Amino acid sequence: MANWLKTMILFVALGAVLMLVGGAVAGRGGVLIGLVLSLGINFFSYWFSDKIVLASYGAKELTEAEAPRVHAVVAQLCQAAGLPKPRIYHTPESSPNAFATGRSPEHAVVCVTDGILELLDEEELKGVLGHELAHVKHRDILIGTVAASIASTIMFISSMARWGLMFSGYGGSRDREGTNPLALLIAAIVAPLAALLIQMAISRSREYGADEGGAQFAGNPYGLANALKKLETMSARIPLKASPATAHMFIVKPFTGGGIFSLFATHPPIEKRIARLMEMRGAT
Repeated sequence: MANWLKTMILFVALGAVLMLVGGAVAGRGGVLIGLVLSLGINFFSYWFSDKIVLASYGAKELTEAEAPRVHAVVAQLCQAAGLPKPRIYHTPESSPNAFATGRSPEHAVVCVTDGILELLDEEELKGVLGHELAHVKHRDILIGTVAASIASTIMFISSMARWGLMFSGYGGSRDREGTNPLALLIAAIVAPLAALLIQMAISRSREYGADEGGAQFAGNPYGLANALKKLETMSARIPLKASPATAHMFIVKPFTGGGIFSLFATHPPIEKRIARLMEMRGAT
């Protein structure tokens, strides 16, 4: 519940940034145009997310005859989670990882890399697949699409502000409906950064939620915690060749810099995720 509350607060913050920036730069009309455009683009991506992502990684469906262990684990987890059994795909990546996609639980797909099937034992694989099914149960793909739509609208309006600053007729005076050059400057520079930070914070919040849900479906947090340790080590040795647009979907993100860069990360640090899982001991 606390994780959902945090997500809602972040959405309110993202909406507040949109209203403030939109009102300062484009008024209600500009906000509406930007929102409609971004909703259209992101809705297309959301509706066809499974086909787009699976094709981009060369994923193929994994039959029960080819991978009985994976299918058995997924069926058991789905029973615990109250979900229909999703299609299972695999991608020929040696880097160990997994992701879930699809617009609804009825159209969900769980995809694993060949590397993760070779690396994890059954209990660890159960934790990872439980994590991915928790994303499906929580409708995190929809949540991510809404967050992306709001953030991209802010980016659109900020782009308008940058163009406005280039022309004195818009950005250099208050002649056009009292537009303040300082408001344009803030909209052009600060707003996109704020939107990105909030969007990434929403993504990290949903990862914590999927960890918690996955541990509950699996019956204990140990398998997932052990899996995350292995994935962190092996992913550093064999980085995943993921595009920036889809890197947030995987259970562990391709490694990036620490420090200030962690604010822009789509995933929380592995050690924090493991620590939270260990706090669940006795609660599952």
